[in-house]
Amino acid sequence: MVADYVICEYAERSARRDDKNYNFKKRLILVEMTGGDMFILNNSNPVPLYKQLYNQIREQILSGKLPADSRLPSVRDMAIELSASRNTVDGAYQELYAEGYIYSRPRSGYFVSALDQEVAPQDQSGKPGKNDYLPGPPSSFAYDFHPARLDPESFPTELWRKCFVEGLRRNSQQLVQYGDPQGDWGLRCSIKSYLERSRGVLCDPDQIVICSGLQQSLDIVSHILKESHSVVAVENPGYHLPRSVFHSHSYTIFPVPVGSSGIDLNHLKGSNSTIAYVTPSHQMPLGYVMPVANRLALIEWAESDGKYIIEDDYDSELRYHGKPIPSLQGLRPTGNIIYSGTFSKILSPSLRLSYMVLPYSLLATYRKFYRAYFPSVSLLEQRSMENFMEQGHWERHIRRMRVLYKKKHDTLLRAVETHFGKRAVVIGQGAGLHVVMMLPATSYGEAEVIDRARQKGIRLFPFSEFHVVGQPQATTLLLGFGGMNGSEIEQGIAILSQIC
Repeated sequence: MVADYVICEYAERSARRDDKNYNFKKRLILVEMTGGDMFILNNSNPVPLYKQLYNQIREQILSGKLPADSRLPSVRDMAIELSASRNTVDGAYQELYAEGYIYSRPRSGYFVSALDQEVAPQDQSGKPGKNDYLPGPPSSFAYDFHPARLDPESFPTELWRKCFVEGLRRNSQQLVQYGDPQGDWGLRCSIKSYLERSRGVLCDPDQIVICSGLQQSLDIVSHILKESHSVVAVENPGYHLPRSVFHSHSYTIFPVPVGSSGIDLNHLKGSNSTIAYVTPSHQMPLGYVMPVANRLALIEWAESDGKYIIEDDYDSELRYHGKPIPSLQGLRPTGNIIYSGTFSKILSPSLRLSYMVLPYSLLATYRKFYRAYFPSVSLLEQRSMENFMEQGHWERHIRRMRVLYKKKHDTLLRAVETHFGKRAVVIGQGAGLHVVMMLPATSYGEAEVIDRARQKGIRLFPFSEFHVVGQPQATTLLLGFGGMNGSEIEQGIAILSQIC
């Protein structure tokens, strides 16, 4: 098969021969093959020339423009007609041959393979590319009240860098090995000491599993409990992530109402749930604290018939009045309580560092399922966190963050009082990175308030996302304050009061 014509546009030098900065036009080579379309090789295209040729021949074969058993030009002839190197053509042919688009005959050259055109991939030109389906960049808001945002300047970059470099220097030989799937022993020991001092959690390091966030922790728990459990009780309203994870593992989700004393125990006892996910020290999203009498009653419920409690110690370190509430696990260390904690809410959600404490009754099952797994968190990140904790930076960082976020918390409450007055009822204050504001008198529903706020550059996370069933009686807004400074909080609340 011989090309009908070749059009070559060569580079032209600048008119001034003595000028060192030569101007070259793009070199465009067009070749038309009998029975096919023109091939276009563009030197300014970042795609290698051999790949350009490969792609175009492949498309013509798949579309049927190059019929089966058609002979391709020899490597030499194609290279001459393209004004390209033989390596370029040979590279394209070799890749087509390796993938079965063409075949060779001794001393005869390459030929097009026979393909079933009905099942061959179709030409995607003119159709949306894969990037067309990707979401665009996130919207930018002047006032972002999302409840999970941290202060942009809060990450201890220099301290972390030093701990990271120290971990790299001390552990270089271990970087060529796989680590313990349960997590690095040194970090587990550091977490054990911290939990015992600050959260009242009593455990051994071999009960601790290092995870890459709450999501993975719940995935593991869902897996190891699946054989004998099928119904999970969740708080309503409550954190949406656990519902999603357990639903993905085919559990039945049973919503249990939440009051000022935490999860409704009578409602829980009347269900057929054998697992209860709770946030007893700072209920998400309402901020209630479960009193000790209810905690003991919940533990008693779990100890009957092999039930389990998943205690998510959400925002436990950020309590602005008095000492942090001790953990549920600390009341019954030998009970069926799975304790879950994270470094995301204080240090960084990007590190993907969390942990859980499994009761001894589940360790054998966990190791049965996960003994062949590899660690899910980088050893360097684990060693950096261990250094960070062992050198006292972690607890000092917590104290600094309490001071920082308490100021923002108090600024938010003052702003709500100033701009909303008696129109608003605030609940859940005194801890965490958000409060809940109810607006009994407003005529706008949640969706309308969120839309009106968006138009003013304000981001609000829908409170309705926390409900499995039902809705609050009044329009309710979730106001996170961690990611804004005092001035932004004040201005955002002022604007919000005008549109509610």
